[in-house]
Amino acid sequence: MVFSSFVFLTAFLPAVLALHFLSKNTTWRNAVLLAASLFFYAWGEPRFLPVMLASIGVNYAAALLSDRARTPGLRRLWAAVGIGTALAFLFFFKYFAFLGNSLGALLGLDWQIPARTLPIGISFYTFQIITYTADVCRGKVKAQKNPALLALYISFFPQLIAGPIVNYSDIERQLTERTCTWEDTGKGMARFIAGLGKKVLLANVCGEILSKLTLTGEISVMAAWLGAAAFAFQIFFDFSGYSDMAIGLGRMFGFTFRENFDSPYLSGSVTEFWRRWHISLGSFFREYVYIPLGGNRAGAARHILNILIVWILTGAWHGASWNFVVWGLYYAVLLIFEKYLFGRGLKRLPYPAALLYTGILTLVGWVLFYHESLGDGLAQIGAMFGAGSAGLSDPASVFSLKHDGWVLIASLLACLPWKRWIRLPDTVPAAVLRGAALTLVLILSLIFLAGSTFNPFLYFRF
Repeated sequence: MVFSSFVFLTAFLPAVLALHFLSKNTTWRNAVLLAASLFFYAWGEPRFLPVMLASIGVNYAAALLSDRARTPGLRRLWAAVGIGTALAFLFFFKYFAFLGNSLGALLGLDWQIPARTLPIGISFYTFQIITYTADVCRGKVKAQKNPALLALYISFFPQLIAGPIVNYSDIERQLTERTCTWEDTGKGMARFIAGLGKKVLLANVCGEILSKLTLTGEISVMAAWLGAAAFAFQIFFDFSGYSDMAIGLGRMFGFTFRENFDSPYLSGSVTEFWRRWHISLGSFFREYVYIPLGGNRAGAARHILNILIVWILTGAWHGASWNFVVWGLYYAVLLIFEKYLFGRGLKRLPYPAALLYTGILTLVGWVLFYHESLGDGLAQIGAMFGAGSAGLSDPASVFSLKHDGWVLIASLLACLPWKRWIRLPDTVPAAVLRGAALTLVLILSLIFLAGSTFNPFLYFRF
């Protein structure tokens, strides 16, 4: 079940909202949300529900034992048991076949381990489990004694499938002391509709443009750049739209989640881009990997090694494929270069030049990310810079640009922070204008959903 589906919009969400507001107190509201969250997950992957519950159960016990341990060594031991169990599930389903087959190919062995079906959302809920157990071990939070509350934190349906990654310390108090007002519900609905519009009216349409282009084999320069731009917009509006919907849903039920995107395509450097894109993932790797490794405190050589480790892990987290590993290394090298070679010069560039620099490098990165085959990705990158033999343009890309170019222009404009630039006054006419705009977005989104079967969600595979 995805947020941009009719069953979610017309049945699941209205029913959960009604039951939530009819509940007398936070205890009953939590029970409604936990039951709804487990139902939400089981709707699409019932056979993998026990995997998530087992990971939650082991870490519930491990965190309690870590919290009660009398020595630092014992605290770390119990935390390692919990985190290790969660990572073992992730490794088995996501990486076992990939690493086994890669090892077999390296050794020249004739074996092929079939890839397993990946439980939806396992990467995201595993990271949330890690933040909880690690923070208990470090004494940042106390272990949660109520297993139902811990299960609600991990399985809460707005952020269960694709984030944003929510630290337990951020919502520990909200689990038991939140308030739910009609004002928050209204603002949450507005944020949800805005995210739905991003997903349905922009991401899906950009995805349809992309599906009509041939980006393997002989690729023209125009097709290569058009495909890169269409995917860049698709993945941004797909994921940022989902994050908006998740943040909006959380607010409807009294929870406040941190922002996950901050106009990343307006960045003047790759370093800045990754401060603005998927903020919760960057925060996770910084707090739970980069800083424990030593960060930038142990000299340049160790700092470079730490960056490489973090970005190899970031690439591998996105998928068990060499193209993701290369994608992570690509960004590691760019970040190291900006830090140690030309970062100061980059800051002195005029903003349009810095924006162009970042935009081109980001598009190249998205091409590596898009293709399952590393060879296909490198071929498209080559075509972008004239290395192919298909010429400057081809009929399909010319046709697509003429008929769908408006979508790319609209997507580019939608990347701008209009809400920050234009602040409507808190007046009745302004409220009516906002309401009318949101109603229009909702109606158009429903029309597009009714008239199309193309409604993928890219981050489900992560």
